[in-house]
Amino acid sequence: MNKKLIGLLVIAPLLISCSSNKKPLFHEEWVKDTNGFDILMGQFAHNIENIWGMNEVLIAGPKDYVKYSDQYFTRSHINFDAGSITIETIAGTNPTASLRQAIITTLLIGEDPGNVDLYSDANDIQLGKEPLLYGQVLDNTGQPIRWQGRAASFADYLIQNKLQRRTSGLHVIWSVTIPMVPNHLDKRAHKYLPMVRQAAARYGVDQSLILAIMQIESSFNPYAVSHADALGLMQVVQHSAGVDVFRMKGKWGKPSRSYLLDPENNIDAGTAYLSLLQSSYLAGITDPTSRRYAVITAYNGGAGSVLKVFSSNRNKAFNVINDLSPSEVYQTLTKKHPSAESRRYLYKVNTAQKSYHRY
Repeated sequence: MNKKLIGLLVIAPLLISCSSNKKPLFHEEWVKDTNGFDILMGQFAHNIENIWGMNEVLIAGPKDYVKYSDQYFTRSHINFDAGSITIETIAGTNPTASLRQAIITTLLIGEDPGNVDLYSDANDIQLGKEPLLYGQVLDNTGQPIRWQGRAASFADYLIQNKLQRRTSGLHVIWSVTIPMVPNHLDKRAHKYLPMVRQAAARYGVDQSLILAIMQIESSFNPYAVSHADALGLMQVVQHSAGVDVFRMKGKWGKPSRSYLLDPENNIDAGTAYLSLLQSSYLAGITDPTSRRYAVITAYNGGAGSVLKVFSSNRNKAFNVINDLSPSEVYQTLTKKHPSAESRRYLYKVNTAQKSYHRY
């Protein structure tokens, strides 16, 4: 992910909707809350820019785990999409010691994102019994890394054999890059499969669709966050899909950040929202394949925006869709939806879903 882009996105205005998972709608108390998040993000990005330089701003995203340590002079970046881990430091005193500690911590990080503050340099990472990356990274002897001793030995090997040096502005940046195993995506998908199956059965949603959305939204990164404050594996927004799901469950208000960063809760909430789309908001679409295309697009851009592609009148939109073949609905949504992101989203999720039918 482009580092400059992330820096710009993270301080962009935050707009939320109650009728979709991503689109804007004004609501005063939500704006107050999201303004607070904007300020936090702006301050954090400013801190990073002051220390690393304008061209080196790197912030956590949906598919990028980024954690700063060592008074912001060292950072760990896991790119879950590309399958690579980069540990970098600009520490002027003993940079290899800073790198070594960050490598060990990153390799052993646990699966619970609720205890980690990605927007500070706090060393608050709690190591898990089975690390998040267990089986997704092999050391120089080809072994998975579960315990501190093996992680430390691998860190020493990397520093001795893979240390890289580059300059950026006035900084010398020391780094090591660790490749993940080729099937890292599949390994993470299998990790969450039991939760996905439970949610699929609970809400009547195809598990292949849930997995495809998880892949496109976060690449199965449980620490996933976004500039729009979408959270977790399925990138659920508290104020929109979260509110709808809580209302569906007979609960008042919205889910907390910690609630949505819990993988099981996140998968449940995201799947519940998919069920609302297919069984309520878009239930007027009779053909199941056409409805699936509409649900996928609506998960990204909202049900209202999907229907407006076909007609500004809701009932007429359903009639127009029902008069079209599924392939015509697909072509219309991927070519005429006003949001380029939503057009691409349908293509990406539909393509990904095909690979999960075997699960």
